[in-house]
Amino acid sequence: MVEIIDEEKEIRDTENPSKLVVQKGEIEFREVSFSYKSGGKIFDKFNLKIQGGEKVGLIGSSGAGKSTITKLILRFTDVTEGEILVDGTDIRSVAQDDLRREISYVPQEPILFHRTLKENIAYGMPEASMEEIIKSAKKAHADEFISRLKDGYDTLVGERGVKLSGGERQRVAIARAMLKNAPILILDEATSSLDSESEKLIQESLDVLMKDKTVIVIAHRLSTIQKMDRIVVLEDGKVAEEGTHKELLSREGRYATLWKHQSGGFIE
Repeated sequence: MVEIIDEEKEIRDTENPSKLVVQKGEIEFREVSFSYKSGGKIFDKFNLKIQGGEKVGLIGSSGAGKSTITKLILRFTDVTEGEILVDGTDIRSVAQDDLRREISYVPQEPILFHRTLKENIAYGMPEASMEEIIKSAKKAHADEFISRLKDGYDTLVGERGVKLSGGERQRVAIARAMLKNAPILILDEATSSLDSESEKLIQESLDVLMKDKTVIVIAHRLSTIQKMDRIVVLEDGKVAEEGTHKELLSREGRYATLWKHQSGGFIE
């Protein structure tokens, strides 16, 4: 553990980082190039602009660059060339803590700590009151199972949340994002590992969570993104198609083919 702590950080803040104030939540990838150290270029002069308050779905085959977009926005890694702007500010010029404070991130496998449900929900907003925690849990349909537990919100969830089912862990993660209430929301395959009943409950929660935010949704199940303002189809690090669900179906391109496969051959 000490060796890990002593390792030099790959991503560093600038000496005098500027303050990030998100008002609209506009995100822009401008001429972005990126390669992993292991080799292989993911993006080459990639451009994508997401308007403030816009809900955008990202789809594409494995290796198309969907999850890399998430890592770059959160600054888990930095662009090789070009820049990523949030409301016109290059994210490399601001402190990482400031940047991540403005983003709620719900991954496919949410990270829960061996602490109480109350502490896990309040992780992004430690100063939250019990009333606020319960309100967020109710919106995320998490209060339904928490209230049935012997110790309720004081229940310890086990290492990585092993005492909870996949759907329950996901609802805790959504409650956490709701409580944090950041202006930018990233959902990375947030419902892909759930059964249909859990997905229906969580989809309702996500609809509430997405309101009045800039949203990026990465999904394999096209049903989860068909209501997005815009769907972007990525192929080999480039935008192959973009438009609404109906527009992309009418073009009979890559998206329409994927929709046909997933909907059993029936296109509206």
